[in-house]
Amino acid sequence: MIKENIISNTVLAMATERGADKTICPSEVARALYNTHWRKHMEEVRQAAIVLHQQGRVSITQKGKPVDVNHIKGPIRIKINNV
Repeated sequence: MIKENIISNTVLAMATERGADKTICPSEVARALYNTHWRKHMEEVRQAAIVLHQQGRVSITQKGKPVDVNHIKGPIRIKINNV
């Protein structure tokens, strides 16, 4: 649970810092948290982003369009939602 909170908080912080008009890549979060072994943590970051999306805190897109988080295939981007 602590690990998930750290990932979620990092997603929110990075997306907020980037701004409401821009997105972040999950790999940016993974690299910030795990440095050299970031690739093996990508799924954890994506799952944290999906939970945040379901809570309405972020939006997940592919090629600039909203994506069904239950059927994600390929790269995604994460955008902070306006509060």
